[in-house]
Amino acid sequence: MALGAQWQAIKTPRDCAWRIYRSKITRKHHRLLIIPRRDTSNFLSEIPDTVPLSSLLLPGTHDTMAFYGWPVSQCQSLGTPLDAQLRAGIRVLDIRLSIIDSRLLAYHGAYPQRTPFRDILTTLYDFLNGQSTCYETIVVSIKQEDKGGELFSKLVREEIMASPGGIELWYLENRIPTLGEVRGKAVMFSRFGGNGFGWDGGALGIHPSIWPDSEKVGFSWNCQNTLVQTHDWYAIPLFLAIPEKVSLSTGILLSSSDNPPMPTLSISFFSASSFPLAFPPTIARGFGWPKVGFGFEGVNGRVGKWLLDTLGESVGGLTEKGSDSQPRIRGWTFMDFYEDPIVAGVMPLLIECNFRGRRSGQEGWP
Repeated sequence: MALGAQWQAIKTPRDCAWRIYRSKITRKHHRLLIIPRRDTSNFLSEIPDTVPLSSLLLPGTHDTMAFYGWPVSQCQSLGTPLDAQLRAGIRVLDIRLSIIDSRLLAYHGAYPQRTPFRDILTTLYDFLNGQSTCYETIVVSIKQEDKGGELFSKLVREEIMASPGGIELWYLENRIPTLGEVRGKAVMFSRFGGNGFGWDGGALGIHPSIWPDSEKVGFSWNCQNTLVQTHDWYAIPLFLAIPEKVSLSTGILLSSSDNPPMPTLSISFFSASSFPLAFPPTIARGFGWPKVGFGFEGVNGRVGKWLLDTLGESVGGLTEKGSDSQPRIRGWTFMDFYEDPIVAGVMPLLIECNFRGRRSGQEGWP
């Protein structure tokens, strides 16, 4: 392990059935975590239809299409286009759009991201209709970056209807479905649309009732019979707040009860930024050479260490009802530059959370 590194992925042959991670406990003691090498492009096919989406760990990208405007607006690398994200295991998208010449175009704030909404829809259709990926589902959060609410909502619906698969490709109920209900479908998560004007029956999919701006302590809202607890504190004061940001954004993902009073979905944004010393690349990746003590580790590396520590407490997958509880990491996560650290990416660890802490008869598991 490199000097100062807290964890790393040990390189193994591509045909090896296992991934091996090494994390530091003390200066002289390390822990190995060995997990199956799952196919990230279709990992949901291994999970029963009866499991609700609230009982999954669905990795996502914040500002999914923000490939331009470094360092202020860029949140994803040019080498990770939408199709690559989906095949890497991304299952929650954060699509932000503006109206340009009566069409919808990807934007991040005031910065154009060049991809038309219709191209995004085509990529979704192609993935969800692929021979090996048709059992997956994708949650698609759509948010307006400019003004003109009713026109925006109208254009979203029109472009969806004109796209491959049409409106039938989409799950539009305002409740959290089971995986079996939405295999091969896109799940609408609408951060637009008000009362659903122009949509059949006002159906806008999962539709948050509130979304306060950069609420540090988080906030909660109800989606029918599911409590949705949300962390989206993005306006951190400076990079020194990264440890607190990681603590808050990971803590919300730990299930605290085997039998909660009502189903709970956790939504957590690992992303953050502030002007002028904490733009998205700095927050996600850190800066300098933290491995040798000169620099500051970013969110992604710290989340990876947290996952290794937490998953390391769990030695099995599905357990008998009534046996000792294992850590459960559940929720929908949004990350900037998800492929970093490049060699020791956190995606396989996030995906593995879906197979840890399972107990027969709970969370929809047979």
